[in-house]
Amino acid sequence: MKKLACVLAMSAAFASTAAPDAAAWGRDGHRAVGAIADKLLIGTNAQKQIAQLLQGGESLASIANWADCVKGTYCGPQTSEMVDYVAGNPRHSEYHYTNTPFQLEHYHAHGVGASEVDIVQTLEQCIAVLQGKTDPALNPHNFTKRQALILLTHFAGDIHQPLHVGSAFVSKDGKFVVPKNRAEVDEALIFDSRGGNNLLLDDERLGVLSSKLIPAGEPVVVKEGVPRALTKPFHSYWDSTTVDYAFRRIQTRTPEQFAQVAIDSKPQVAKARGDVSTWPVQWADDGLVAAKLAYADVVPGKLTPQTGKKGETYYTFALEVPDNYPVPSSAVAKTQLIKGGYNLAAMLTAIWP
Repeated sequence: MKKLACVLAMSAAFASTAAPDAAAWGRDGHRAVGAIADKLLIGTNAQKQIAQLLQGGESLASIANWADCVKGTYCGPQTSEMVDYVAGNPRHSEYHYTNTPFQLEHYHAHGVGASEVDIVQTLEQCIAVLQGKTDPALNPHNFTKRQALILLTHFAGDIHQPLHVGSAFVSKDGKFVVPKNRAEVDEALIFDSRGGNNLLLDDERLGVLSSKLIPAGEPVVVKEGVPRALTKPFHSYWDSTTVDYAFRRIQTRTPEQFAQVAIDSKPQVAKARGDVSTWPVQWADDGLVAAKLAYADVVPGKLTPQTGKKGETYYTFALEVPDNYPVPSSAVAKTQLIKGGYNLAAMLTAIWP
C-alpha cells in the first residue's frame, strides 16, 4: 500500500482535461526526451559539440529513434550508415535494456539479467568515446563519436523506461521471485518474463479502465482484415500506452509541445553525482525505483505455453493490474520522460562543459 500511495501521489500534478492522442515511447516519447535536451542545451558548449557530429537539419529529437529504426524498415529504407552499424554490431538489439530483477535496489554488472552488452555498459562505452578516450577496452564495439552520440541519446530514453531496467521473474505458481543466479531461471520452476513481454494484459479490460480515467484521444485506425489483439504485453503497455496517456493528460499533441510544457513546469530533477562515467549505473538504480512503482499491486496469473514463429515453446502469464492503473502508470511515464530529457542534457554538459 505504501508503494501504491507513492504512485498515486505522483499523479496529482496531471490535469484532467481532454487532449489529442499521442504515439509511442518508441516514437514520440523518444523524441520528447531529445526535444527536452535540445531546449535545455541552447547556448552551451555541448550544443556546439553536438552540432559538429550531427548532419544538417538534425537535432537530438530527430535522431532519438535512430537506434530503433536500424532494426527494420518501419522508419523507411535503411541508409548506408544504418547498414554499416548493424553489420558491425550483430547484438545491437541487446544494447537497449538490462533485465535486473525489479525487486533489487541496485544494478550489478555481473548480476542476474545483466550482460556485457546491456544498456548500462553500452552507455558507459558511449560516454568514453565522446570524451575522446582511446583505450580499446573502453570501446569494444568501435563506435564512432557520431554513433556514440546517437546511441546515448536513444538509450537515455530507454534507461528511464522502468521495464528496460527492472524485469520480472515468475515462479511456476505465479509469484514474482528473485533468482539467486542465472541457472535458477530454468523455464520450469522460474521463468524470465523477457522484460515484461511475456506478461499479458487483457486489452479489452484495459480499454474499459482507461476510458473512465484518461481523457479521450483520437480514434484508433483499425486496419481492415486485421483482428484486434485480445492481449497486450506489459512491456508494450509501458513502451507506448503509458506515454499516450501521459501526453493526453497534459493536453499535448507533439513531442515538442510535451517538452515545452515539461520545461515550463520547472521540474526538480536530481542530477547524478560524481564522475559522468558512473552515471549510467546511477540511472539504472533510479530505474529500479520506477520499476517497483510499475509493478506495484500487479499480480501474475495463469501460466500458458505458447508456440513461437520458429516452433519453439515459450510461456506467458496473464496479468492483473489495479482498476486505477492507467492513472499512476501514466504519471510515472511522464516523470520518467522528463527525467530522461533533463538527464540527457546534464550528461552531455558534463561530457562537454
